[in-house]
Amino acid sequence: MEFLIVLFCIAITLHNLEEAIWLPAWSRQSSRVQKSVAEGEFRFAVTIITVIAYLSAISYLIWPYANLTKWIFIGFLGSMIINAVFPHLAAAILMKKYAPGLVTGILLNIPVNCFILSHMYAENTVTPWELLLSTIIVGGAVLSLIPLLFKAGRKITEIK
Repeated sequence: MEFLIVLFCIAITLHNLEEAIWLPAWSRQSSRVQKSVAEGEFRFAVTIITVIAYLSAISYLIWPYANLTKWIFIGFLGSMIINAVFPHLAAAILMKKYAPGLVTGILLNIPVNCFILSHMYAENTVTPWELLLSTIIVGGAVLSLIPLLFKAGRKITEIK
């Protein structure tokens, strides 16, 4: 499982790096799909979310039989699969131009996370119900955390 945890961390890091580099400038385009976000606030938020994802993966590695660590980790796996489609693929289709995070979401997050989940299914570690519920809860928690992280990122960048 250690190798799969490393794969997850690599995939989410590359995805979030792609977003951190190109999404702030992309968000300034006139669009109803994406609100504008400054570099500092976005990079702060994406860094914190990446750290939380790492902590979920490492916690699962250390305590694989604890339901809470498993549910948080599989919630991240499911959330990142959905994230590749909504908003990245949907934004690219609606705007008719590339949305930052699309390539890494489609070519890394979906296959890597599906591979990890299929491995967990094969080992009878996860059920579809656990995946669905965990994805909804973790995805909802991350989505509700984003505006707070943007606000904190704005405050931190204003201090400089």
